[in-house]
Amino acid sequence: MGIERYLPCLLQPVTSLERVALERDHYDTICVIDGGAAELASSPPLATLFGRQRSFDAAFESELSCFRCEELGCRVVFSPVGELGDFDDVRRFAEAAEAAFGRAIKAGAIKPVLLLPNAVGRFEDAALVALLGALHKLYVPLQLREDVPEKSHRFRSVGVYHPDVAQVKGLLRTVQTLEAGRFVARDIGGGDPERMAPPRVAKYVLDAFGSGGPVRVSVIENPGVFEREYPLFQAVNRAAGTVERHSGRIIFLEYKPPNAARKTLGLVGKGVTYDTGGADIKAGGVMAGMSRDKCGAAAVAGFMKVVEQLQPTDIHVIGVMCMVRNSVGEECYVSDEMITSRAGVRIRVGNTDAEGRMAMADALCQMKERFVSERVPDPHLFTIATLTGHAVLAVGNSAIVMDNGPARAADHGLRLQREGEKVGDPFEVSVLRKEDFDFHKGKAYGEDVLQANNLPSSRTPRGHQGPAAFLMMATGLDKCGLKSSNPIKYSHLDIAGSAGDVPDTPTGSPVLALARTHLLGA
Repeated sequence: MGIERYLPCLLQPVTSLERVALERDHYDTICVIDGGAAELASSPPLATLFGRQRSFDAAFESELSCFRCEELGCRVVFSPVGELGDFDDVRRFAEAAEAAFGRAIKAGAIKPVLLLPNAVGRFEDAALVALLGALHKLYVPLQLREDVPEKSHRFRSVGVYHPDVAQVKGLLRTVQTLEAGRFVARDIGGGDPERMAPPRVAKYVLDAFGSGGPVRVSVIENPGVFEREYPLFQAVNRAAGTVERHSGRIIFLEYKPPNAARKTLGLVGKGVTYDTGGADIKAGGVMAGMSRDKCGAAAVAGFMKVVEQLQPTDIHVIGVMCMVRNSVGEECYVSDEMITSRAGVRIRVGNTDAEGRMAMADALCQMKERFVSERVPDPHLFTIATLTGHAVLAVGNSAIVMDNGPARAADHGLRLQREGEKVGDPFEVSVLRKEDFDFHKGKAYGEDVLQANNLPSSRTPRGHQGPAAFLMMATGLDKCGLKSSNPIKYSHLDIAGSAGDVPDTPTGSPVLALARTHLLGA
């Protein structure tokens, strides 16, 4: 599919900031993002103007400002990054770019140019992150684009200027690839419970990847198949499945490289399109915002869009989106039910609001089975989910990575953290321990695994680590450790804090970090 469809605006390289160049292309605003205006050396009129501004405005280097440049015949928005300390990260450049475009919109800009910074100190990707921040600001929600087409774009096109002109072409190519993935993730993650109910998510994904592209899409919708092959998923789907427009879907996306694969990635995403809590209903006004409980599956689709654009020659990638609504009603599953997972593990339900792990477990088990039977090279499985409130309490707006033995031995979590830091998609590394597995061991004779306790994760010690242990125990992945005959790397990513809550725009996390770690840096 054309990449322009998955960008908030067209990006056009600008080779000069001189008046004749701006007038020719009808640019009306220059947005300057930097940490000290060193980039202005390429434009003497701007450098002179900035010198004048500094001479009478002591806050110039620390406050957002908008003024006119007579020499260039356009307005200028300056969004300073300011002094960067030991604990600042590259997101400061994204924030500055967002602020600049927000101010340009208020000023009446129609076609701006974004002047990107050079690498600043340890922030080698400052220009890339700044441009991604600007595009984040320009994203228009899917439903507004569909319902009010005249508001489908904040800007139709944006000029991009970088002091190193040779970098611009490669930079734009990378940004467009990454932004297409985040755009798809935002569309799915941000859609309301009806616009992005499971059947409509499936339709969106089929349309986004087409039938003849490099990513093949298949959809499972038959309740009989769910009952037989994905029993934990079907337990969550039971109530919603009585309403056709809310019935569950499991969506597979697969990319096979043209050459022999040297590594294999399998990503399973939580796609709970609305989480009422089920029979353990969310009370006290905490249900609002639960349409974002599908951002894990949304990120899987976004990552696959990046794969589609990059088409790596030797990386095999499979994505699974487990789309289900956790509804309440006479058909809903309840605590105390005993359900046998695809892996043959007897599971006692402890809390129906712990539905995300139920929705993903059987698909994760299927991926494990396939990886083992096909003996795929260098296998790595992931679950990606807005899973626990505990994750938000623990690390705020960062994502968390938890590795099993093989992934930890490969330093995967530390690498994901390091690469995510470079592109403004931060991760904290959390360690799984024996206590997490003990917590989920069956408590009564005849049960193998306890799905959850009766408290919210935010009131449970190690509340974000336990679900990763459950997923391993419910799927048999706990038998694929370092000493096993089939070691498989597995990483659980809890993005409850990083995905973006209502009313903020979904972030698309962790598309950037995963792409940087496993595709661009592979």
